[in-house]
Amino acid sequence: MIKYITLLFLVLPFFGLAQKKELTKQEYIARVKAAPDSISTLVDLRRVGGYDPVYTELQALYNTLSGNVKNSIEGKEFQEYLNALETVQIGKVAPAFTQNDTTGTPVQLSDFKGKYVLLDFWASWCPDCRVESPDLVKTYEQFKGDNFEILGISFDKDRNSWIKAIHTDKLHWKHVSDLKRWQNDVGTLYAVKSIPQNVLIDPSGKIIAKNLHGDALRAKLKEVLK
Repeated sequence: MIKYITLLFLVLPFFGLAQKKELTKQEYIARVKAAPDSISTLVDLRRVGGYDPVYTELQALYNTLSGNVKNSIEGKEFQEYLNALETVQIGKVAPAFTQNDTTGTPVQLSDFKGKYVLLDFWASWCPDCRVESPDLVKTYEQFKGDNFEILGISFDKDRNSWIKAIHTDKLHWKHVSDLKRWQNDVGTLYAVKSIPQNVLIDPSGKIIAKNLHGDALRAKLKEVLK
């Protein structure tokens, strides 16, 4: 049973919120509070966070769980996730990382210091990511000359599929990946459990926004790139 729950927690990001009858956030919170001694409650707790989880909310709910749940393998994994989520809140300094680009050349986050950089978490196999590509291309074309760059971080596993998607969608910015799919080291570092997601970092290296898309992203860039 425990192995099943662990697997369910690990694949939850891929299946995301695509259920036939999705409960409301308040209903998930009620389920968490009603079963503090059940390891399966961790699945409901993850769903409380949804696409854009709030660290303080999830940590507070996690703290209400029993010691047995917290000390389980799954419970410790969830706390590690929360620890990562805490480090990437808006206002925090973005965690440093290095990952290889499509040619195998290491790219560091510090390479972009002094610029606004959007970390774009995506994958060639992600339908929502590919649908968003044209709009992101539009945004890049509009702002790329204004001290703004994008760094794509792919959750791909197949190198050829990754590179093909970059060319097909005309994503003419830097891309990195360790080809570990959901276990991508940068994705883990930034507590990314669903894609597409993004993180906007200012020239000093501070996180100033998360998960802005389309017009909302362009409005934010117009604001900061005055």
